[in-house]
Amino acid sequence: MILEKRDIKKAQQIINNDKSIDFLELKINEDCLRLLALYQPVASDLRFITTAMSIVTDLERIADLASDIASRVIEMGNEPLIKPLIDIPKMVNIAKDMLHKSLRAYVKRDTRLAKEVSLMRQKTDDLRDLIYNELEEVMTKNPQRLSRGLPLILITHHLDRIISHTENIAEDVVYMVDAQVIKHRNIKN
Repeated sequence: MILEKRDIKKAQQIINNDKSIDFLELKINEDCLRLLALYQPVASDLRFITTAMSIVTDLERIADLASDIASRVIEMGNEPLIKPLIDIPKMVNIAKDMLHKSLRAYVKRDTRLAKEVSLMRQKTDDLRDLIYNELEEVMTKNPQRLSRGLPLILITHHLDRIISHTENIAEDVVYMVDAQVIKHRNIKN
C-alpha cells in the first residue's frame, strides 16, 4: 500500500492515471449508448448494458478516490505517522476483496457473490469507526499531532466511499440478474 511505504512516486502515478480512467469511462458509456441505439435491447440485455454504464461510473469514482488518497500520501510526505498503521491496511484489503468479488459477480452474473460483497460492509464500518475513534483520541490528547492525523482521517473517509461504490456495483449485479432492486436496504441470504 502506498501509504505504508509512503511511496510518493507510485502516489503520483495514481494521480496521473486518473485522466486515462476518465477517458475510458466516457468511451465505455459512448459504446453502451451506441449499443442501445443500434440494437434496442430488451429485458436482461438492456439491464446488462445499463448496469455496465452504472458500474463504469462507480469505477471512475473509485479511481477519483484513489487519486485523493494518493494526494494525502504526498501531502504527508515522510512525516512520522501519528500511530502505527494496523486497521487502515485491513480496511484496504477488505475493500480490494469486495471490488474483485463485485466485478467477478458482474462477469459471472453471480448474485450470491454480489450479496456476499454487501455482507462484508459491516466489517469495514467497524474498522472505520475504530480508526476514527483512535485518531480522535490521539489528536485530542496531543493537538500538535492534528496535522498528521487529519490526512489519515481523510484517507479512511475516502476508503469508506470506495467501499460504498463497490457495494453499489454488487447491488447493480443483483438488479441486472434478478431484476430486483436491493439498494438502500439490508441484504439477507
